[in-house]
Amino acid sequence: MKYFQQTVNYDYSWEEVSTSNWQKYGPWNEKTPHVIAVDTLSRSIDPVTGILRSERLITCRQSAPKWITSILGGQDTSMVYETSYVDPVAKKLTLCSMNVTMADLLNVRETCTYQPAASSSEAAPRTTFTQRAEITALCGGWQKIKERIEQFTVERFQQNAAKGKEGFEMVLERARQVFEEQKQLLQLQQDSQILRQVQAKI
Repeated sequence: MKYFQQTVNYDYSWEEVSTSNWQKYGPWNEKTPHVIAVDTLSRSIDPVTGILRSERLITCRQSAPKWITSILGGQDTSMVYETSYVDPVAKKLTLCSMNVTMADLLNVRETCTYQPAASSSEAAPRTTFTQRAEITALCGGWQKIKERIEQFTVERFQQNAAKGKEGFEMVLERARQVFEEQKQLLQLQQDSQILRQVQAKI
C-alpha cells in the first residue's frame, strides 16, 4: 500500500468553496476534459444535523501506460463512486471516493476535506483543502509489479494535484463573477420597482 496526501489553501470562503464544489467538473473547469459524466445517485439532508449527504458516480476517460493496461485491462473509461457530506454547522465538506472500475485489481480510496483555514478572517477568507489517498494493488504476481503499479498511481496523483487546484480556482473565480452579476441584476430590478412606485405616486 502507498499513500498520497497534500494540503493546500484557497483564497475563498468556505461557503464559496462548498457551493462551487458541485461545479468542479463542469464547463467552467478547463482542466478536467477527462471527466465525461457526473451522475447524482442520491441526495438527502439529515433533519437533525442538517448535513447534506450525496452519492455520485463519476465517469472518466482512462489514460495509462500500455504496460499497466496489459496487466489491469485496457478499458477506455473508468468510474469512481463518491459520497460527500456537507456540514453547514461545523463548516466542513468531506468527500470520500473509491474506484469502481478494476476494483478487484487496484483499490484506490480517497478522502478530501474543505474547512475554513486557521488564518481565515472575514476580511481575508481562506479555505484549507486536505487530500489523502490510499493505493493498494491487488493483482496477483510479483511484488515488484504491484509496487510499480502503486507508485505509478501515486505519481499520477502528484501530477494531477497542481492541475486540480488550478482548475478548481477557475471554477471559484467564475462562480464569484456570476454571483456578483446576479447580485447587480437583482439590485437593478429592485431599484426599477422602487422607481416605478415613485413615478406612480407623482
